[in-house]
Amino acid sequence: MNRYLLVTALVGALSMPQAGYGAVSHDPEWPCIQRKVPELSIGQVWTGPEIVEPAGGWPRDAQISDLTTLLVQRRNPMEEAKRQVSDYVASLPRDQVNAKLAQLFMDVFNKLNAEREHVISGISRYAQKQRDLASDLRAKAAGLDKMRAAPDSNPAEIDKGTQQLSWETRIFEERVQSLTYVCEVPTIIEQRLYGLSKIIGDLMVKE
Repeated sequence: MNRYLLVTALVGALSMPQAGYGAVSHDPEWPCIQRKVPELSIGQVWTGPEIVEPAGGWPRDAQISDLTTLLVQRRNPMEEAKRQVSDYVASLPRDQVNAKLAQLFMDVFNKLNAEREHVISGISRYAQKQRDLASDLRAKAAGLDKMRAAPDSNPAEIDKGTQQLSWETRIFEERVQSLTYVCEVPTIIEQRLYGLSKIIGDLMVKE
């Protein structure tokens, strides 16, 4: 396939909502197949007892903060995360377990939800840069076509422009491929949050 036609095809795919997706996301510029949910709610991931924040807010707890930092790291295996939460529960008086685990969940939820929102915002900015780059590539391709059609065109300039466009198009294609992988990150974060919420909820003391 002609590389310049490929640019047009790629930008067309990037600019249009994925099949069956646009009506769900209500965002025609969202570039991912995955459904766009800008922000998660507690009810989407929490299956434990109702969490009621204390009137004065959650107290500062360095141990919970440190544990949260470990739990939200995707390189931390879920089995290890389960052991870490279990060890934490074992260190608590029984009458404090549920309150502390509720606070731990909220800390984990807030951190992962914020991380996910940051990734989604980054995807939108990335996609906009791709659309801008695609427009620039199409303009350059059109300019080269005019140069080729002109009887007094400079072959050396055409060759130089063609090589530059080919290089920039290759970068564009690589960024399209990268976007495919980046689009999976919000779902990966959501899955981790759900897994951690289940671990925490299962360790709560049943009244």
